[in-house]
Amino acid sequence: MKTLLLRLSAPLQSWGSDSKFETRRTQPYPTKSGVVGLLAAALGISREDDDSLKELSSLRFGVRIDKEGELLRDYHTVIGEKSYITNRYYLADAYFLVGLESEDECFLQKLDAALRAPAYPLYLGRRSCPPSLPLVRRICEKELCQALEEEPWLLPEWRQKGLSSKTQRELRIIIEDNDSDNAVRDVPLSFSKKRRVFGWRGIREHKYITADTYEHSTEHDPFTELR
Repeated sequence: MKTLLLRLSAPLQSWGSDSKFETRRTQPYPTKSGVVGLLAAALGISREDDDSLKELSSLRFGVRIDKEGELLRDYHTVIGEKSYITNRYYLADAYFLVGLESEDECFLQKLDAALRAPAYPLYLGRRSCPPSLPLVRRICEKELCQALEEEPWLLPEWRQKGLSSKTQRELRIIIEDNDSDNAVRDVPLSFSKKRRVFGWRGIREHKYITADTYEHSTEHDPFTELR
């Protein structure tokens, strides 16, 4: 098995799964449907091309939560012939490691190349959420769970400067597992504007302890620049 690893981070992300009407919620981590949509945009796949979508949806999917985002609500009052209120939710300053597992290394290489030179603009859940770079980590010769556990923590180097101490860190991993009794309706079968269709997939979650990583130091003296 091979696994393509992606780094998903941005000022804002939003991964909806049960949004309805004027309330647009977000899951606390990326959804498979959202990431498959990102891959489809990179490849230039039409919304009506269900056959190509089926190949993407067959990839085994997993997420490691390296930094949980802060939940933000974007509140609007829309005034027109009929006034109404909208609430849109986002994750701010989050970091996720996403894994896509397949036996077909050529297909993963195709996805890697497309993400580096996408056919359409890429975004993390919504068009207002473009990803920061680099998006692609690498393709590794490991199965999905092992790849997510062994990849270094995603905290960028510029955020490690001046950190106070080393510590161990517990991270959550959510893995696609069709033998699990815990199921979510998150497999895109059609993105057609006429009729969007989603199927079910099983998931399991576990936590593990990383090797030495760092916690942020909250101490900051703004007057040091004046000395």
